[in-house]
Parts: sequence; structure tokens; C-alpha cells
Amino acid sequence: MSSNQISDMLTYLLIAFLVIFFILLFVLIGIKLRDGKKDKKKDKKVSSEQPSEAPIYNKQSVKSFMEFDKIDDNMIYRKKQNKYIMVIESQGINYDLMSGIEKNSVEQGFLQFLNTLRYPIQIYIQTRPVNLGSSIATYKERVNKIRDNLVRKQMEYRSMSRDERYTKEQIQDQEFEILRLQNLYEYGVDIINNTERMNMNRNILRRHYYIVIAYTPEDDARSKYDEEEIKNMAFNELYTRAQSLINSLSVCSINSKILDSYELSELLYLSYNRDDAEVYDLRKALKAGYDELYSTAPDVLDKRMKELDKYIEEEALKRANEALIEVSEKRQKEREIEEKEKEKEDLIDQMAKMILEENERILGKELKEDAQKSITKKRGGRKANEKKN
Repeated sequence: MSSNQISDMLTYLLIAFLVIFFILLFVLIGIKLRDGKKDKKKDKKVSSEQPSEAPIYNKQSVKSFMEFDKIDDNMIYRKKQNKYIMVIESQGINYDLMSGIEKNSVEQGFLQFLNTLRYPIQIYIQTRPVNLGSSIATYKERVNKIRDNLVRKQMEYRSMSRDERYTKEQIQDQEFEILRLQNLYEYGVDIINNTERMNMNRNILRRHYYIVIAYTPEDDARSKYDEEEIKNMAFNELYTRAQSLINSLSVCSINSKILDSYELSELLYLSYNRDDAEVYDLRKALKAGYDELYSTAPDVLDKRMKELDKYIEEEALKRANEALIEVSEKRQKEREIEEKEKEKEDLIDQMAKMILEENERILGKELKEDAQKSITKKRGGRKANEKKN
């Protein structure tokens, strides 16, 4: 047989196998569909035989949906204090930018970290948008202090400029200090504006890495010790475990710390309120009295009274500064006018000499000098008469 005949036979065989395969596939699909219809009919019959009952909903406390009881002593209490949890926050490292030796040391440190584990841990990663609200508020307070200091220095400078006891060097030092504070204030305002615009961008995210360790007291311990002793045992055990993990991670160049009670509250608050936390963070929620369920929140009238007192104080300070600036500027102009009235004769003589100096080409040098001498002589006579009077 030739090679062409062999290839034709193989082609026919392949086509026959494909046809048989598709036929079997269609048969299998048909059997599956038929069995599915039978199951649906059975379900309908069973459901028609059983009477339909309306669902019953029970009102439950919000705390029953939470997976923790309370937060105290840097620990989370779970399941009616049958389980205690402590959380470690770790900083991430950029493994890809390290050299080969650094990568090797990190890997060896991570192996050491795994070998030290004698209890289960949980690694939790939380992504948060960068919120600079608290930093901006703190920076605004500092900038306001700089502004108040600048206003005070300006008032001191005006009083120093009117007082003859201060030397020119002291006044110049005060001018330099005012210029420095003014530049610092403008620089701070510019930074606040740029940071506020940056804070409005919610696409800037940051990852936080946590290691969760838990401790469950044994049943024998609960019968032997009271609640306070069990809590101390849990804290000592969790703290020892946390410190061993922190020391093991430090070999990998990873800095870690144990979260305190406030940081644990913030962690849980962001977990349960991921969308609202971007607008209303935990610190604002606590100040608003959310943890007290409005039962002991500050009275609205008291809040209004405090706001009015604050507004009155700020406006009074502002008006006092404006009045002082206005009066000081007015007195400065009056002093300038008085000094100019006293020196008007000298100014007239100086201007007359300048006029003669400008017209020297027309008058001639000798005539100009004689006229200037005459002006000087008359000025001396006037001064002598003033002394006699």
C-alpha cells in the first residue's frame, strides 16, 4: 500500500471516531436533561404538599452581630471572654528593590520566623485611603499660632518705631523677625492648601499589614481562677507571643508594634464601616458621642453657647487689632506732619539751593554761590532769633 492510501485510511478512521464521540455526547446530555426535569417535578410535588409558613424575624441587639464583646488592655474579648486576641501591625518592605544579599537575609529571617511559630496566627491586610484630616487640623493650629505671633510682633514694631529708646539695630532685628514670620505663615498656608487638595483624592491608598494572635483559656483554668486572673494570664501569654514575633520579624528588617486599645478600635471601625470611615473617621465619631448612643451626648444649647463664646472672642481680638493698627497708623502720620512742620524752613532752604544748582549754567557759578551763601546766612539769623525768643 502506498503512503497516500495509508493517510486516507487514517483520516476516515479519525472521522468515524469523531462522529461516534459526538453521538455519545448528545446521548449523555439528553439523559442529564431528563433526570433534571424529574427532580424538578418531585420538588414541586413536595413543596405543594407542605404548607407555606411566613418567615419570623426577631429583633436582636447590634452587639449580637459583632464578633467581639469589648476592647480592653490592648486586647479584643470574644465569645463572652472565652477568647482573647492581640494584634501586631507590621510595616511592609520592598523585596524587589533589594540586592541579592539583602534578599537572602530576608528569606533566612522569614524561615526563622516560621520555625518559631508554636501556635496559629492569622495574617490580615487592610487597604485604607490616605486620610490626612487630623494632620491638616494639627498643622492649621500651628499656622494660627504663627499668625497670632506675627500680629503681636507687628504691634511691637509699631510701638518701638515711636519710642526713641530703641536703636536702629533693634528695630531692624524686629523687622527681620516680622519678615521671617510672614514668610513662614505664607509657606504654611500654601502647604495646607496643597495638602487639602491632595486629601480630596480618594484614589491614594495604603496597605496595612497585621498579624492576629489568639489565646483561649483552658476549661480547667476557668474552674481554678477568677475572671481577673484569667485576663492577666491571657495578657501575659499574648504579650510574650507578640514580643517573640516582633523579634523574629526584626531579623527580616520588618518593624512591628502591638496595637493599643484605640488602634484596635480604629481597626474594627474601619472593618465594619469601610465606606463611612472615609468621611467620618473614628475620632470624629467618638467626639460626636456615637459610643454613648446619644444618651449622654453634649446638649445642643451648650454646644451653641460654646460656639458663640468662641466667635465673640475671635471677633473681639480681630477688632482690637484693627483698631490698634488704625490708631498707630494715624499717630504715625501725625508725627510725620509735625516733624515736617518743624523742618519746613530747612526743607525750603535745601530746595532753594537745589533750584540754584540746577540753573547754574544760566546764572553762572559765582552768582549761584553768592545766592546759596545768602540763603545760609539768612537761615543762621532765623535760628538765632528763634533761640532768643
